[in-house]
Amino acid sequence: MSDFFWGIEERSALVGFAGNPLDRLSERREDADYVARLREDHASRIVLVLREAIVLARSGDAHEALFSFEDARAIGAFSETALLGRTAAGAVFAVLLDERSCSLQSDGLTFAGRDDLCLVDLRAIATQGLLSRATTGVLAQAKSLMFWHARHRFCSVCGAPTNLAAAGWRRECPACAAAHFPRTDPVVIMLAVTDRECLLGRQSRFAKGMYSALAGFLEPGETIEDAVRREIREETGVAVDSVSYVASQPWPFPASLMIGCLARARSREIILDGAELEDARWLDRAQARSMLAGNHPEGLVAPSPIAIAHQLVKAWLDSG
Repeated sequence: MSDFFWGIEERSALVGFAGNPLDRLSERREDADYVARLREDHASRIVLVLREAIVLARSGDAHEALFSFEDARAIGAFSETALLGRTAAGAVFAVLLDERSCSLQSDGLTFAGRDDLCLVDLRAIATQGLLSRATTGVLAQAKSLMFWHARHRFCSVCGAPTNLAAAGWRRECPACAAAHFPRTDPVVIMLAVTDRECLLGRQSRFAKGMYSALAGFLEPGETIEDAVRREIREETGVAVDSVSYVASQPWPFPASLMIGCLARARSREIILDGAELEDARWLDRAQARSMLAGNHPEGLVAPSPIAIAHQLVKAWLDSG
Protein backbone atom coordinates (compact mmCIF):
# COMPACT_ATOMS: atom_id res chain seq x y z
CA MET A 1 0.00 0.00 0.00
CA SER A 2 1.19 3.49 -0.82
CA ASP A 3 1.89 5.74 2.15
CA PHE A 4 1.81 8.92 0.05
CA PHE A 5 -1.63 9.75 1.45
CA TRP A 6 -0.75 8.69 4.98
CA GLY A 7 -2.33 10.95 7.53
CA ILE A 8 -5.16 12.03 5.25
CA GLU A 9 -8.56 11.13 6.62
CA GLU A 10 -10.34 9.09 3.99
CA ARG A 11 -13.82 10.35 3.33
CA SER A 12 -16.67 8.13 4.30
CA ALA A 13 -18.01 6.58 1.10
CA LEU A 14 -20.06 3.57 0.17
CA VAL A 15 -18.64 3.02 -3.27
CA GLY A 16 -15.39 2.46 -5.09
CA PHE A 17 -13.44 5.32 -6.73
CA ALA A 18 -14.82 7.80 -4.18
CA GLY A 19 -12.79 9.36 -1.38
CA ASN A 20 -10.37 11.27 -3.62
CA PRO A 21 -8.43 13.44 -1.10
CA LEU A 22 -6.87 15.89 -3.55
CA ASP A 23 -7.35 19.63 -3.47
CA ARG A 24 -7.87 20.01 -7.21
CA LEU A 25 -6.38 23.52 -7.26
CA SER A 26 -8.79 24.70 -9.95
CA GLU A 27 -8.01 28.32 -9.09
CA ARG A 28 -4.27 27.79 -9.80
CA ARG A 29 -4.46 25.96 -13.14
CA GLU A 30 -3.88 29.14 -15.17
CA ASP A 31 -0.79 30.02 -13.13
CA ALA A 32 1.94 28.55 -15.35
CA ASP A 33 4.75 29.49 -12.94
CA TYR A 34 3.02 27.78 -10.03
CA VAL A 35 2.38 24.61 -12.04
CA ALA A 36 6.01 24.62 -13.24
CA ARG A 37 7.25 24.82 -9.63
CA LEU A 38 5.10 21.83 -8.76
CA ARG A 39 6.65 19.90 -11.64
CA GLU A 40 10.11 20.62 -10.25
CA ASP A 41 9.17 19.78 -6.67
CA HIS A 42 10.81 16.48 -5.64
CA ALA A 43 7.74 15.71 -3.49
CA SER A 44 5.41 15.70 -6.52
CA ARG A 45 4.20 12.37 -7.84
CA ILE A 46 2.81 11.04 -11.12
CA VAL A 47 0.09 8.57 -12.06
CA LEU A 48 0.99 6.84 -15.34
CA VAL A 49 -1.82 5.87 -17.71
CA LEU A 50 -1.18 3.63 -20.73
CA ARG A 51 -3.91 2.36 -23.00
CA GLU A 52 -6.84 1.61 -20.66
CA ALA A 53 -4.65 0.66 -17.70
CA ILE A 54 -2.58 2.09 -14.87
CA VAL A 55 1.15 1.45 -14.55
CA LEU A 56 1.99 -0.04 -11.16
CA ALA A 57 5.31 -0.79 -9.53
CA ARG A 58 5.22 -4.07 -7.64
CA SER A 59 7.38 -5.57 -4.94
CA GLY A 60 6.13 -8.92 -3.71
CA ASP A 61 2.46 -8.48 -2.90
CA ALA A 62 2.75 -4.69 -2.56
CA HIS A 63 1.86 -2.24 -5.35
CA GLU A 64 2.61 1.44 -5.90
CA ALA A 65 0.87 3.75 -8.36
CA LEU A 66 2.70 7.01 -7.67
CA PHE A 67 6.07 7.68 -9.33
CA SER A 68 8.56 10.51 -9.08
CA PHE A 69 9.10 12.50 -12.28
CA GLU A 70 12.55 10.97 -12.61
CA ASP A 71 11.30 7.40 -12.31
CA ALA A 72 8.36 8.08 -14.60
CA ARG A 73 10.56 9.44 -17.41
CA ALA A 74 12.63 6.25 -17.29
CA ILE A 75 9.49 4.28 -18.17
CA GLY A 76 8.45 6.20 -21.27
CA ALA A 77 7.87 9.57 -22.93
CA PHE A 78 5.01 11.78 -21.80
CA SER A 79 2.26 12.31 -24.37
CA GLU A 80 -0.03 14.47 -22.19
CA THR A 81 0.38 15.79 -18.66
CA ALA A 82 -2.22 17.26 -16.29
CA LEU A 83 -2.17 18.53 -12.72
CA LEU A 84 -4.66 16.53 -10.66
CA GLY A 85 -4.20 18.44 -7.40
CA ARG A 86 -2.25 18.24 -4.19
CA THR A 87 -2.30 17.18 -0.55
CA ALA A 88 -0.01 18.13 2.31
CA ALA A 89 2.33 15.42 1.01
CA GLY A 90 2.74 17.05 -2.39
CA ALA A 91 1.21 17.55 -5.82
CA VAL A 92 -0.03 14.74 -8.05
CA PHE A 93 0.04 14.79 -11.85
CA ALA A 94 -1.44 12.42 -14.41
CA VAL A 95 0.56 11.41 -17.47
CA LEU A 96 -0.56 9.65 -20.62
CA LEU A 97 2.44 7.65 -21.76
CA ASP A 98 3.41 7.58 -25.43
CA GLU A 99 3.04 3.89 -26.23
CA ARG A 100 5.65 4.13 -28.99
CA SER A 101 8.30 4.98 -26.40
CA CYS A 102 7.51 2.04 -24.10
CA SER A 103 9.17 -1.35 -24.41
CA LEU A 104 6.05 -3.45 -24.03
CA GLN A 105 6.06 -7.22 -24.24
CA SER A 106 3.92 -8.82 -26.91
CA ASP A 107 1.04 -9.43 -24.51
CA GLY A 108 0.93 -5.70 -23.76
CA LEU A 109 0.82 -6.28 -20.00
CA THR A 110 4.46 -6.08 -18.97
CA PHE A 111 7.46 -3.90 -19.78
CA ALA A 112 10.52 -5.50 -21.33
CA GLY A 113 13.36 -5.62 -18.82
CA ARG A 114 11.19 -4.25 -16.01
CA ASP A 115 9.84 -7.08 -13.91
CA ASP A 116 8.95 -4.51 -11.27
CA LEU A 117 6.30 -2.88 -13.51
CA CYS A 118 2.89 -4.07 -14.63
CA LEU A 119 -0.20 -2.69 -16.35
CA VAL A 120 -3.38 -3.25 -14.36
CA ASP A 121 -6.99 -2.41 -15.23
CA LEU A 122 -8.46 0.07 -12.78
CA ARG A 123 -11.45 -2.16 -12.08
CA ALA A 124 -9.08 -4.94 -11.01
CA ILE A 125 -7.13 -2.53 -8.79
CA ALA A 126 -10.34 -1.63 -6.96
CA THR A 127 -11.92 -5.08 -6.70
CA GLN A 128 -8.68 -6.74 -5.60
CA GLY A 129 -7.88 -4.02 -3.06
CA LEU A 130 -4.38 -3.48 -4.44
CA LEU A 131 -4.28 0.15 -3.26
CA SER A 132 -5.99 2.32 -0.67
CA ARG A 133 -9.40 3.88 -1.33
CA ALA A 134 -7.82 7.35 -1.45
CA THR A 135 -5.27 6.30 -4.06
CA THR A 136 -7.87 4.48 -6.14
CA GLY A 137 -9.98 7.64 -6.21
CA VAL A 138 -7.02 9.59 -7.55
CA LEU A 139 -6.41 6.92 -10.21
CA ALA A 140 -10.02 7.23 -11.35
CA GLN A 141 -9.54 10.98 -11.83
CA ALA A 142 -6.32 10.39 -13.76
CA LYS A 143 -7.73 7.70 -16.04
CA SER A 144 -10.85 9.64 -16.99
CA LEU A 145 -8.90 12.81 -17.71
CA MET A 146 -6.23 11.06 -19.79
CA PHE A 147 -8.90 9.14 -21.72
CA TRP A 148 -10.43 12.48 -22.71
CA HIS A 149 -7.08 13.90 -23.83
CA ALA A 150 -6.27 10.83 -25.92
CA ARG A 151 -9.53 11.22 -27.85
CA HIS A 152 -9.82 14.99 -28.16
CA ARG A 153 -6.60 16.06 -29.80
CA PHE A 154 -8.44 17.72 -32.68
CA CYS A 155 -10.94 20.56 -32.61
CA SER A 156 -14.55 19.43 -32.98
CA VAL A 157 -15.36 22.80 -34.60
CA CYS A 158 -12.75 23.05 -37.36
CA GLY A 159 -10.68 19.86 -37.13
CA ALA A 160 -7.32 21.52 -36.36
CA PRO A 161 -4.92 20.03 -33.78
CA THR A 162 -5.53 21.44 -30.31
CA ASN A 163 -3.10 22.47 -27.58
CA LEU A 164 -3.19 21.59 -23.90
CA ALA A 165 -3.97 24.49 -21.53
CA ALA A 166 -4.97 25.21 -17.92
CA ALA A 167 -2.61 22.58 -16.51
CA GLY A 168 -4.35 19.90 -18.55
CA TRP A 169 -7.97 20.90 -17.88
CA ARG A 170 -8.65 22.58 -21.22
CA ARG A 171 -7.68 22.14 -24.87
CA GLU A 172 -7.50 25.19 -27.12
CA CYS A 173 -7.70 25.41 -30.88
CA PRO A 174 -5.09 27.78 -32.37
CA ALA A 175 -7.03 27.93 -35.65
CA CYS A 176 -10.52 28.97 -34.54
CA ALA A 177 -9.94 29.80 -30.84
CA ALA A 178 -12.48 27.24 -29.63
CA ALA A 179 -11.98 25.96 -26.08
CA HIS A 180 -12.73 22.35 -25.16
CA PHE A 181 -13.20 20.97 -21.65
CA PRO A 182 -13.16 17.44 -20.17
CA ARG A 183 -16.57 15.83 -20.07
CA THR A 184 -18.29 13.62 -17.55
CA ASP A 185 -21.25 11.57 -18.75
CA PRO A 186 -24.12 11.37 -16.22
CA VAL A 187 -25.72 7.94 -15.86
CA VAL A 188 -28.78 7.15 -13.76
CA ILE A 189 -28.65 3.80 -11.96
CA MET A 190 -31.67 2.80 -9.95
CA LEU A 191 -33.82 0.26 -8.18
CA ALA A 192 -37.56 0.19 -8.67
CA VAL A 193 -38.87 -0.88 -5.25
CA THR A 194 -42.00 -1.66 -3.30
CA ASP A 195 -42.16 -2.13 0.44
CA ARG A 196 -41.27 -5.80 0.00
CA GLU A 197 -39.44 -6.19 -3.34
CA CYS A 198 -36.79 -4.65 -5.56
CA LEU A 199 -36.39 -4.98 -9.33
CA LEU A 200 -33.08 -6.23 -10.74
CA GLY A 201 -32.06 -6.93 -14.32
CA ARG A 202 -29.51 -8.98 -16.18
CA GLN A 203 -27.60 -8.26 -19.40
CA SER A 204 -26.16 -11.06 -21.49
CA ARG A 205 -22.61 -9.77 -20.92
CA PHE A 206 -22.88 -10.16 -17.14
CA ALA A 207 -21.09 -12.93 -15.27
CA LYS A 208 -23.15 -16.07 -14.72
CA GLY A 209 -25.97 -15.50 -12.25
CA MET A 210 -25.34 -11.76 -11.80
CA TYR A 211 -28.28 -9.37 -11.51
CA SER A 212 -27.84 -5.65 -11.08
CA ALA A 213 -29.64 -2.33 -10.90
CA LEU A 214 -31.00 -0.87 -14.12
CA ALA A 215 -29.02 2.00 -15.63
CA GLY A 216 -28.91 4.36 -18.59
CA PHE A 217 -27.44 7.63 -19.78
CA LEU A 218 -29.11 10.90 -18.93
CA GLU A 219 -30.24 12.56 -22.16
CA PRO A 220 -30.11 16.28 -23.10
CA GLY A 221 -32.95 18.28 -21.62
CA GLU A 222 -33.86 15.55 -19.13
CA THR A 223 -34.01 15.63 -15.34
CA ILE A 224 -32.55 12.85 -13.22
CA GLU A 225 -36.06 11.89 -12.11
CA ASP A 226 -37.39 11.71 -15.67
CA ALA A 227 -34.39 9.66 -16.80
CA VAL A 228 -35.00 7.16 -13.98
CA ARG A 229 -38.65 6.78 -14.94
CA ARG A 230 -37.87 6.49 -18.65
CA GLU A 231 -35.11 3.91 -18.30
CA ILE A 232 -37.13 1.65 -16.00
CA ARG A 233 -40.16 1.87 -18.30
CA GLU A 234 -38.13 1.29 -21.47
CA GLU A 235 -36.21 -1.72 -20.17
CA THR A 236 -38.86 -3.48 -18.09
CA GLY A 237 -42.23 -1.84 -18.71
CA VAL A 238 -42.56 -1.06 -14.99
CA ALA A 239 -44.02 2.34 -14.11
CA VAL A 240 -42.61 4.33 -11.18
CA ASP A 241 -43.54 7.62 -9.59
CA SER A 242 -41.46 9.14 -6.77
CA VAL A 243 -37.67 9.07 -7.15
CA SER A 244 -35.18 9.44 -4.29
CA TYR A 245 -31.46 10.16 -4.64
CA VAL A 246 -29.16 7.83 -2.66
CA ALA A 247 -25.52 8.37 -3.66
CA SER A 248 -23.23 8.94 -6.64
CA GLN A 249 -20.08 7.25 -7.89
CA PRO A 250 -17.29 8.26 -10.26
CA TRP A 251 -17.10 5.47 -12.82
CA PRO A 252 -13.93 5.84 -14.94
CA PHE A 253 -14.97 3.46 -17.75
CA PRO A 254 -14.34 5.79 -19.42
CA ALA A 255 -15.69 8.89 -17.65
CA SER A 256 -19.17 8.56 -16.15
CA LEU A 257 -20.88 9.73 -12.99
CA MET A 258 -23.29 7.10 -11.71
CA ILE A 259 -26.28 8.78 -10.01
CA GLY A 260 -27.87 6.22 -7.71
CA CYS A 261 -31.60 6.39 -6.98
CA LEU A 262 -34.52 4.43 -5.57
CA ALA A 263 -37.87 4.71 -7.38
CA ARG A 264 -41.29 3.77 -6.02
CA ALA A 265 -42.97 1.27 -8.35
CA ARG A 266 -46.65 1.59 -9.17
CA SER A 267 -46.81 -1.50 -11.40
CA ARG A 268 -45.20 -4.93 -11.23
CA GLU A 269 -45.69 -6.54 -14.62
CA ILE A 270 -42.35 -6.96 -16.42
CA ILE A 271 -42.22 -6.52 -20.19
CA LEU A 272 -38.60 -6.83 -21.34
CA ASP A 273 -37.40 -4.49 -24.06
CA GLY A 274 -35.53 -7.30 -25.83
CA ALA A 275 -32.46 -5.10 -26.36
CA GLU A 276 -30.88 -4.09 -23.06
CA LEU A 277 -31.90 -6.97 -20.80
CA GLU A 278 -32.15 -10.70 -21.17
CA ASP A 279 -34.01 -11.04 -17.87
CA ALA A 280 -35.46 -9.00 -15.01
CA ARG A 281 -37.10 -10.14 -11.81
CA TRP A 282 -38.50 -8.95 -8.51
CA LEU A 283 -36.61 -10.08 -5.39
CA ASP A 284 -38.01 -9.93 -1.90
CA ARG A 285 -35.87 -8.82 1.02
CA ALA A 286 -34.77 -12.32 2.00
CA GLN A 287 -33.70 -13.09 -1.59
CA ALA A 288 -31.85 -9.80 -1.89
CA ARG A 289 -30.00 -10.39 1.37
CA SER A 290 -28.95 -13.87 0.32
CA MET A 291 -27.76 -12.50 -3.03
CA LEU A 292 -25.55 -9.91 -1.32
CA ALA A 293 -24.26 -12.57 1.06
CA GLY A 294 -23.40 -14.89 -1.83
CA ASN A 295 -25.66 -17.74 -0.76
CA HIS A 296 -28.75 -17.29 -2.92
CA PRO A 297 -30.43 -20.70 -3.47
CA GLU A 298 -30.53 -20.17 -7.25
CA GLY A 299 -26.94 -18.95 -7.41
CA LEU A 300 -27.82 -15.33 -8.08
CA VAL A 301 -25.00 -12.92 -7.31
CA ALA A 302 -24.76 -9.16 -6.85
CA PRO A 303 -22.19 -6.79 -8.34
CA SER A 304 -19.03 -6.17 -6.34
CA PRO A 305 -19.38 -3.98 -3.21
CA ILE A 306 -17.30 -1.33 -5.03
CA ALA A 307 -20.24 -0.83 -7.45
CA ILE A 308 -23.06 1.52 -6.56
CA ALA A 309 -25.57 -1.12 -7.71
CA HIS A 310 -24.52 -3.28 -4.75
CA GLN A 311 -24.90 -0.34 -2.38
CA LEU A 312 -28.34 0.56 -3.74
CA VAL A 313 -29.64 -2.90 -2.86
CA LYS A 314 -28.02 -2.59 0.57
CA ALA A 315 -29.54 0.88 1.09
CA TRP A 316 -33.01 -0.47 0.29
CA LEU A 317 -32.54 -3.40 2.67
CA ASP A 318 -31.30 -1.09 5.42
CA SER A 319 -34.34 1.16 4.95
CA GLY A 320 -36.72 -1.66 5.87
